[in-house]
Amino acid sequence: MNAPLRINEALLIADRAFQPFQCVAWAPQDGNGELSLTVVDRTSTRIGRAQIPCSAYSDPAQLETLLKQARDELSLGGYTLQSWVMPK
Repeated sequence: MNAPLRINEALLIADRAFQPFQCVAWAPQDGNGELSLTVVDRTSTRIGRAQIPCSAYSDPAQLETLLKQARDELSLGGYTLQSWVMPK
């Protein structure tokens, strides 16, 4: 996947990256183009959070790197994630 990603594609990819947990994502209304991600467990407790600039979520390679970093942080925190690979 080398073409720039649209925000909806990035949101779907991020959601799948944090299974079995839920990834809540939104773009703040201030128009800075940043994407905010919050990962919550089954009790709706926040277990992770990330801010991704537009330049990163539109670039598949950068998005993959940031999502892997966020997954690693959750794993270090004791959370078990399903295996995941960036879509091609």
